[in-house]
Amino acid sequence: MQLSSLYRFPLKSAAGESLQHCASDALGLLGDRRWMVVAAGTGRFLTQRAIPRMALLQARWQGDSALRLAAPGMQELLVQVPDRKEMRCVQVWSSNPVVPDAGETAATWLSHFLGQACRLVYLPEDDGIQVDLDYSRLGERTAFSDGFPFLLIGQASLDDLVRRVGRPLEMLRFRPNLVISGTEPYAEDAWKRIRIGQLTFRIVKPCSRCVIPTIDPLSAERDPDREPLNTLLSYRKGQGGVFFGQNLISEGTGQLAVGMPVEVLE
Repeated sequence: MQLSSLYRFPLKSAAGESLQHCASDALGLLGDRRWMVVAAGTGRFLTQRAIPRMALLQARWQGDSALRLAAPGMQELLVQVPDRKEMRCVQVWSSNPVVPDAGETAATWLSHFLGQACRLVYLPEDDGIQVDLDYSRLGERTAFSDGFPFLLIGQASLDDLVRRVGRPLEMLRFRPNLVISGTEPYAEDAWKRIRIGQLTFRIVKPCSRCVIPTIDPLSAERDPDREPLNTLLSYRKGQGGVFFGQNLISEGTGQLAVGMPVEVLE
């Protein structure tokens, strides 16, 4: 088994990027989901669930001090990592962190592209969000993810889903950080601890799926047949949702690279 793909999503619910290598820190992959778009009035996080057009947003780190935003019909914008001059209370599920606001220029740019008033905020590493204590230890944190610092999917699991749906599906629909090859379909469901290179991970919870996988990541169009969600409902439904992939917590920090061996420890 090996790590066959590595993905990072600098801006929550925007397009992902494929990497060959990346460091990890206390919040997950370095730079993953450190930025988030929120409603200007309420501070509530915005995602493709309500705004599929977010799939067309490209956000790429420029070193570690700035983010480059790009989108169809928009001039590229370079956004500096904000200081703590303007802080904003935001909502991401049940968490309400107070984080730096990225300023008026970024807010205007995003509001124009998304068609509603919004703000761009940033999460410093030392302000990470505590992971749900039902699945974690005190002090284990994540960035603006939906709950956990890493998401893993087996390539064979996607291949099986593609066979059942009957047409190609992009892995990026499911927004994983780690893709593992050389396994049986859904082998990851049974894992408890794994090692990738020198990093050890705990598998803590299956990933429940929303409507985002029904959105084409290249066109931002919703699938009229609600695929692949309808197919997943036929065989991956469990208590509390429809599950595909596994949420992980790293037991340390280090380097990850495509091609690294994967070992199941438990």
